[in-house]
Amino acid sequence: MQKLQTARSSAASKPKYRLVQKGKMDITFFALLIIILTIGLIMLFSSSYAYAYTYYGDSYKFIKKQFVLAVVGIILMMITSKIDYHQYRKFAWVIYAVAVVLLVVLLILPPMISGVEYKRWFILGPINFQPSEVAKFAIVLLFAHLISLNYKNMEKFSFGVLFLGGLLGVVCLLVVLEPHLSATLLVFSIGIVMMIVGGIKRRYILTGIIGGICIGAIAILSGVVSYGSSRIQNWLNPWLDPKGDGYQTIQSLLSIGSGGFLGRGLGQSRQKYLWVPEPHNDFIFAIVCEELGYIGAMLIILLFCLLVWRGFVIAMRAPDKFGSLLVLGLTFQVGIQAALNILVVTNTIPNTGISLPFFSYGGTSLMILLAEMGIVLSVSRCSTLQKP
Repeated sequence: MQKLQTARSSAASKPKYRLVQKGKMDITFFALLIIILTIGLIMLFSSSYAYAYTYYGDSYKFIKKQFVLAVVGIILMMITSKIDYHQYRKFAWVIYAVAVVLLVVLLILPPMISGVEYKRWFILGPINFQPSEVAKFAIVLLFAHLISLNYKNMEKFSFGVLFLGGLLGVVCLLVVLEPHLSATLLVFSIGIVMMIVGGIKRRYILTGIIGGICIGAIAILSGVVSYGSSRIQNWLNPWLDPKGDGYQTIQSLLSIGSGGFLGRGLGQSRQKYLWVPEPHNDFIFAIVCEELGYIGAMLIILLFCLLVWRGFVIAMRAPDKFGSLLVLGLTFQVGIQAALNILVVTNTIPNTGISLPFFSYGGTSLMILLAEMGIVLSVSRCSTLQKP
């Protein structure tokens, strides 16, 4: 009888969490997110209408779809913000397995876009998405789950390096074979940062970074990533091939330079008139710089920095390690992706083909990203977590 009462008492002492969060979300994070999204939609329309009218006869082609999917994304964000974030850890391994299977299937199937050799998209009628988007979230969720459960083992080489590094390596290998260097770099960075925050030893961190750089160099030099060496050459000197591989970078730099300090004015870009290739995609920040100038560009960078800072504040206030790691991973994903895109557009690093969050055209990825931001808001509702 005493053992039974003890067991019941132990079970009752375990924290129980509701399916639905009822507390107030972090308004500052939400407001920053909506401001960035609104500016992104405005700049998407400004940068895309000339291209859309020329090639599709409809100036509103891109903004219509992006706006609708942004609304859907906001709805998803509000839904995920109301769900207790602990519920997501139940599906950590499932989502990781789905991401790996999608990446493998993508490599097996022939390219779904005619005229290109790389395999990055699944195209299902009007819907297309990149499995690498799922892989990013899978790594964040699984690592947050595993590290929070095994944080005392993070200093052990067998768990902190071999096990977690193996899970990360599988995803990175599949993504680099697409090939998609930018997504590989992003996934690798997310995983490494979460391992660092989780408590891995410093010497393992240095070894992992050096190992990752060496593997990337080998992939480029061996021809696994055939376009890697040419992109490095055109990064060092875009004018080596001004009408070929260096053309986009040159036009981007001209666009940024012509914007000056205050910019030409919203809608007044000249480079978007078929000079910058597909200005609504990866190089939309060049049009931002041309129309809004140095001041406008710095304001947008500041907004991203504030969003990341607020995410870190939410992470520090999270009631447990899982919530903290989850927010850190998702927030870092946005921050590093925005940083990499801006570095590429300004030719600070080689062109890797990475989009600017909440700005670049891509409705499916925008929906996924907004849903992930809803999870951050869910963690911010930590005041609703009640233990009986």
